[in-house]
Amino acid sequence: MSSLTLMTQWLLDRTFRSTSGEVRWAVLGAGGGDAPPVVLLHGTPFSSFVWRGIARALAGRRQVYVWDMPGYGASEMRAGQDVSLAAQAVVFGELLEHWGMTAPGGQPAVVAHDFGGCVALRAHLLHGARYERLALVDPVALAPWGSPAYRLLGAHAEVFGQLPPELHRALAREYVSSASRAGLRPDVLDRLVEPWCTEAGRPAFYRQIAQNDQRSTDEVAGRYGEIAVPVLVCWGADDAWIPVAKGHELASRIPGARLRVIEGAGHLVHEDAPAELAVALREFLGPPPVGPVGGAR
Repeated sequence: MSSLTLMTQWLLDRTFRSTSGEVRWAVLGAGGGDAPPVVLLHGTPFSSFVWRGIARALAGRRQVYVWDMPGYGASEMRAGQDVSLAAQAVVFGELLEHWGMTAPGGQPAVVAHDFGGCVALRAHLLHGARYERLALVDPVALAPWGSPAYRLLGAHAEVFGQLPPELHRALAREYVSSASRAGLRPDVLDRLVEPWCTEAGRPAFYRQIAQNDQRSTDEVAGRYGEIAVPVLVCWGADDAWIPVAKGHELASRIPGARLRVIEGAGHLVHEDAPAELAVALREFLGPPPVGPVGGAR
């Protein structure tokens, strides 16, 4: 499948104006408004595109909402933009209200990868967002996180932002590809890297790294014991970005959480083991919920 075909088959056709800029989003699934919702959150330096296969696998039972966070993918990228984890959590709350998912009985299931995990956890524990259930896939949730290379890029964002376009593209490709254990298909890698190679995307790549602060997880890590909804923690056994030991630690901190380690997968479980991840999520999400949903204690 060509990169052009991949792009045309994954189109976020709706727009929401958030406090951090324009957000592009889409909804998949049959059943109109009757099917229960699930929202998928991506991480960095990715976009909702990583969820394309999983979203379609889940769409037979649920209305699946996908979105690119401000500063990522097809959403707005601009100088001076607040794309911090704290800001993204606020935007997520705004989207849940926009989608009508804040009323009793209308709360969604949430599936979050990488720093999307921190965004979902902050929205829940700090801003009162309520979920039916929560699946965390190789999330940014416990310190320390961020490789030495990641911290170097963030500390010198303005310098790296001045790299010639081809050097920047090579850096971005190498960085993104390292999230996969087996390596990404060239067309998939092209699709993930392309948003970072535009005139707006090059500085945005380093801006988002510079703004991702470990304090964002430190502020909520002590409250994981308050989470009262069902939680599934999925982790790639060969995650080179965040070791699987963090998955065991996170699951032990959340009451009743289940841990699913997926063999042969790195940080981008969606690409390395999509079938295994889809099965784990479908089992966890189960049939449509009945009765009231829980929240943070």
